[in-house]
Amino acid sequence: MVIMIGLHNIASYQRLMDFSKAVFNFDIKYFVITKVSGTAAQTGIPDLSKLAFKQGKSFIVLPDLKDAIELLHPDNVYLLSNYSDKELHPDSIDYNKKTLIVFSGIESGFTKIEQSLGEIVRLPRIKLDIGPVASLGALLYCVINNSKN
Repeated sequence: MVIMIGLHNIASYQRLMDFSKAVFNFDIKYFVITKVSGTAAQTGIPDLSKLAFKQGKSFIVLPDLKDAIELLHPDNVYLLSNYSDKELHPDSIDYNKKTLIVFSGIESGFTKIEQSLGEIVRLPRIKLDIGPVASLGALLYCVINNSKN
């Protein structure tokens, strides 16, 4: 199973750190952060580098989502958005393929151009925007439990 996690368009230091700590708690081989700005770029990336080193984890920072897709060559790209009608069920993920699941670091989600880079999906049974950290935890818990069956 190769599940890759992406965090795109992040400006908040706190959101970057919270999301990254959640990713580091799961056995994720590839964690990519794209389009970093503001305090997330100025103080978040250096602090995250220290945290990752201490925990024996790694991540990559790239300018844009397109760069991540070109570098990682995923078979499937899912962009998580509450504005989608299509649901991403953990049992629909092909665990024999490389899958990149991208979370938006801002409330407005993905632009039209970014949406063309992957399949826009939402988590089942979640009606409101619970944020990327809670969404990540819920999804990965289900994915990991489902992959063991």
